[in-house]
Amino acid sequence: MRRMLVVVSALTLCGCTVGPNYKRPQMALPGEFRGAPAAGTATASLAATKWQDLFPDPVLEQMIKTALAQNFDLQIAAQHVEEARFQLGITRANQYPFVDAQAGFSAQRYSSIGATPDIPPGETFKNSYTTLGAALSWEVDLWGRLRRLTEAARASYLASEEGHRDVSISLISSVMETYFQLLEQDLELQISQQTQGTAKNSLDLVELRHRQGAASALDVRQAEELLFTAGAQSAADQRAIVQSENLLSLLEGAAPAAQARGRKLEEIPMPSQIPAGLPAELLERRPDIRQAEQNLVAANAEIGAARALYYPQISLSAFAGGQSTALLQLASGPAHMANIAPSALQAIFHGGQIKNQVRLSEAEQKEMLITYQRSIYTALREVADAEIAFDRLREQRSQEERLVNTLTETVRLSDLRYRGGLDSYLQVLDAQRNLFSGQLVLAQLRLQERVSVVQLYRALGGGWS
Repeated sequence: MRRMLVVVSALTLCGCTVGPNYKRPQMALPGEFRGAPAAGTATASLAATKWQDLFPDPVLEQMIKTALAQNFDLQIAAQHVEEARFQLGITRANQYPFVDAQAGFSAQRYSSIGATPDIPPGETFKNSYTTLGAALSWEVDLWGRLRRLTEAARASYLASEEGHRDVSISLISSVMETYFQLLEQDLELQISQQTQGTAKNSLDLVELRHRQGAASALDVRQAEELLFTAGAQSAADQRAIVQSENLLSLLEGAAPAAQARGRKLEEIPMPSQIPAGLPAELLERRPDIRQAEQNLVAANAEIGAARALYYPQISLSAFAGGQSTALLQLASGPAHMANIAPSALQAIFHGGQIKNQVRLSEAEQKEMLITYQRSIYTALREVADAEIAFDRLREQRSQEERLVNTLTETVRLSDLRYRGGLDSYLQVLDAQRNLFSGQLVLAQLRLQERVSVVQLYRALGGGWS
């Protein structure tokens, strides 16, 4: 038996592995991202920045640390990694021999009038014995079927790790965006409440002038419009603030609760430059691209496992132990027994099952290839979108700040003209409404400007490497 095992082991080591070996597909990538500054391609990528250094804020940093430790989606992704690791262990074990302890008891009594009618009267044929030993079973992987299955399981395990990293990046981005949204809603609430105060003062003035006969009832109703508009906006902001706090609580893996604030939105510094780096770096930085590639590796290995079914499946089974009618004699020399039974199974007619299995695995490999290509070009688009968003939002925010300054002066001048009796209150109302609207738009642009940096950071695969 020992010689047989040595021979079979040598055959296994010399065996071939059928099916294609994986090679990374060649992709035509541009030399630089669309919309990126020319100097940005030569500098380090924004993705190399640690997330703690992207927007320095102690409160935000603590929120992200809590989320990374307690977030439910991240915990689920971590369990997926564990499941894939255990599945790899199960699949890899099939490459090695299985040895099992085996024990059995057999008792038989033969009929004297059945298959053995020549038994003399009064005689009975019966016996009983006990068997105890070790059984070996082993599929000899001459054609690499089990090795290909292990390769596929290993790639699936690595894909799950990349999926975990992708969830981590998404979580960091979500916490940042939600926190900035919360600060923007705080700013909107502050603007609404300030506008309410201004509108209340204006209404008091108009009502006083109305009682003195210097203003009409229409002026009073017009003055009430801005007060009620700002009041409605204030209520909407308060509702949105609570919902954003609840979302942050969920991201942190906690029950809904109030959230702390650090700096105000306009006080959070913006990066002076956001270099994107080179498009080719996305293949190594983006976890979703790396995950898609590992899925492609797994699908490629499955082709080899399917093709191996065309060849004979060679297996080896053996048993060594003892057999005796008495338990105490199992260890004696006469009770020793052993057998070895190599076998080969060659598929001849399976109704096209193997052929279709190969075609199925090839189709799945092509699907994973297309998915891999799509993930790369999707990443290129996301980076380009974030680049142009940051560039244009910065200009838009600058123009909106100028507009708000102009509207503030317009409100002051129109109020002076109304108090001097040169204009009706409608001009004051229009100026105040325009300023209120402009201030809200400016707050939203400040939010969007910071979110565009977060989106670029995420698109480049920053946050984990």
